[in-house]
Amino acid sequence: MREFWVASGHHLTELDARGRMQITDALILAWLARPEIVPPPEACAAERALHERLRASPKARVTVMELANLADADARENWGFLLLLRDTLLEAGSIEAGYLALVRGRVVLPHLFFDWLVQLILRNALDGCEEVHVLRAAETLFRPQRAHLAEGALMLADDELVSELEAGMHSNPLLTMLGGGVDQLDVLNAEIAWTYWSRSDAHTVVLPFGADPVAREGLAQALARFVQHLLGLEVVVTPLIAATEVDMTWYVGLDPAGTKIGNALWQGEAVQGSLVGLFELRFVSGQGVLPQVAGQPVYLLMGLDGSNVIRFKPQNLVTGLPLAEAGARAPAMGRA
Repeated sequence: MREFWVASGHHLTELDARGRMQITDALILAWLARPEIVPPPEACAAERALHERLRASPKARVTVMELANLADADARENWGFLLLLRDTLLEAGSIEAGYLALVRGRVVLPHLFFDWLVQLILRNALDGCEEVHVLRAAETLFRPQRAHLAEGALMLADDELVSELEAGMHSNPLLTMLGGGVDQLDVLNAEIAWTYWSRSDAHTVVLPFGADPVAREGLAQALARFVQHLLGLEVVVTPLIAATEVDMTWYVGLDPAGTKIGNALWQGEAVQGSLVGLFELRFVSGQGVLPQVAGQPVYLLMGLDGSNVIRFKPQNLVTGLPLAEAGARAPAMGRA
């Protein structure tokens, strides 16, 4: 079995009988070693002591007083977020259950923390997957994508990487003269697909979303695996080419722009932005689905606004689907 997304920390977790990930000391230690968490040289003694104590005992209880003793306000906030994440996962019993508790409870955490969890969950859900297009497309759920056109087709490149390339071009005019930047990144195709396994953590492959139907099918499969793994409901997700004869009894925006487009269409208002992806989700069984929606498709909308950056909100697939089980917060029909 080939490895991918090693940085997710999936190899540091343990699986229970249901295949759900248990939070381990090793995973918490990996989080404590992240540059966002390691105390900087100017950190106060209390913050350094807290970091060392958790390195020695990653699941140790941290009191409100310990956090209050941290001199820097930003440090207090960051540590508060990390400990809320850790304690929620531990209390829930698995990383998947913890993620559901966080998004259903509308808990406020920085994007970064939710991105960690989504990558972990997808890594677990896609374990054993050999389809590179599915894996690359799945990155869109936890890595913002920079959209650009190449020969009239929509391409998706990792936004953080593109920003780094652009910064390098601005500091080095020679790179600009030589044509450096996003245009120099490899576009995923059959010839270079084999290289994905060695570079999956570098996020250097461009997804030809508008040019290759295999890329759109890859995203459809990734969305289906995410929903099935988290919710235990078998679904089929199909990419659509056009929005003809689409009756959006229920829709979910995959990103803020997609949500705005869906709301505008539902309310009969002018659409702001562009609809760049449309998927049909069907539940294989009506079990666990609201009766008034059972048997009908749910449409998933992917939009693009003037920023040219697509940031998925995978939590919408938890809070926005027409689920009947206790604890799910279903929106009003037609909203997401």
